[in-house]
Amino acid sequence: GSGLGSFMLEKLNDHFPKKLIQTYSVFPNWDQSQSDVVVQPYNSILTLKRLTLNADAVVVLDNTALNRIAVDRLRLPNPTVDQLNSLVATIMAASTTTLRYPSYNNNDLIGLVASLIPTPRCHFLMSGYTPLVLKESAAVSSVRKTTVLDVMRRLTQTKNIMVSTSTRQGVYISMLNIITGDDIDPTDVHKSLQRIREKRLVNFIPWGPASIQVALARKSPYVTTSHKVSGFMLANHTSMSSLFERSLGQYDKIKKRNAFLDNYRKEPMFKDNLDEFDDAREVVQNLVDEYKACERPDYASF
Repeated sequence: GSGLGSFMLEKLNDHFPKKLIQTYSVFPNWDQSQSDVVVQPYNSILTLKRLTLNADAVVVLDNTALNRIAVDRLRLPNPTVDQLNSLVATIMAASTTTLRYPSYNNNDLIGLVASLIPTPRCHFLMSGYTPLVLKESAAVSSVRKTTVLDVMRRLTQTKNIMVSTSTRQGVYISMLNIITGDDIDPTDVHKSLQRIREKRLVNFIPWGPASIQVALARKSPYVTTSHKVSGFMLANHTSMSSLFERSLGQYDKIKKRNAFLDNYRKEPMFKDNLDEFDDAREVVQNLVDEYKACERPDYASF
């Protein structure tokens, strides 16, 4: 859970200050009526502070988006926890493909993260994957064509992204596509990038290099898949700020009434005062402001 996760994150950062820490963080359902924890907004803000200050890269996965993808893309009317976990596992495995099957570039975590995160605070990454197939529904995949162009085009579509924000608002700070498959022709990749640029499918920041990085990876010899090519995207996008704004809105709603704070007061950290909440809120608000500033040409002087 968020409490133990935050505690471990702080301890790891204290003990290994020079090591890169990357986390895969599942954000809660945004619809409060679907949540089974009433203090979820408090926990979210307290955890976001730790993820901002103690992690170097956070791959954001979002329960709302995972449910949407399971229902809309995989046609599962009532996805089980196992099926949602299998989506998360797919993302985790895909994001480490180039580390496990080393190629010429992106073969260590520093190389992977350095190109995606230009400034330390803006390290929340959205992810996407196509074609998504669950083992039990392998026969009914809705995706037919898997050429390099199709895969790269689909990765730019909001419906394949594991976060409930729209990439139509805001701009990309950076973007990495990991294309997995055997015998991928690099000229196909260049042609695909050209088509994406011509159609203006992605908008980049005005103050940095506007390019999609592409890493080619080999398929695992031990896992059989029905598709020749699959694609994974890691992107740093300014629309991530809308996630944090949603968390702040939910937090302000219940903090205004000082609701459900008694359990926190029993903990040593909150015994004297509740300043930690205000401090965490300020950190998250600064994060939102920085992501919004990224969209402006004068961000360098922010």
